[in-house]
Amino acid sequence: MQEDIGGKRVPLNATSNAYEPCYIGKGLVVGDNIIIGSMCHIGRSVEIGNGTRIQGSTYISDCTKIESNVFIGPNSTILNDKYPPSGNRDKWGPVTIRENAVIGGGVTILAGVTIGVNAVLGAGSVLTKSIPDGEVWKGNPASFHMQRKDYEERRN
Repeated sequence: MQEDIGGKRVPLNATSNAYEPCYIGKGLVVGDNIIIGSMCHIGRSVEIGNGTRIQGSTYISDCTKIESNVFIGPNSTILNDKYPPSGNRDKWGPVTIRENAVIGGGVTILAGVTIGVNAVLGAGSVLTKSIPDGEVWKGNPASFHMQRKDYEERRN
């Protein structure tokens, strides 16, 4: 049986790591106990809060704010340019992901939205507008599916 041949761990601070290969933009602000999977692109001036997990092959655009204890599934894309390719930060709409949010794999999040505290975005969804706190959304375009408390009951 062959051992795992994992990517090299790159320390971001004393308790947070990214795994090669990945791109980490200038001005990254990281909290504690963060893991960023391999093949991720983390743009410039991104903030990531404590305990956040970002799985592999995720693209996070410049100026995204991710609060604490967020989970982002693999192959997700977070955009910031409302009129690409504007090249003009005045036309950007950075994304904010609030604490304890769960983002499923393969999602696309469009510029300028906020994902609320304890919100869930289902795998494969395309998010075009903000999700209120405690709601679960899914689909293309994503829309309300259930409350987070119902999601937790089904998950457990």
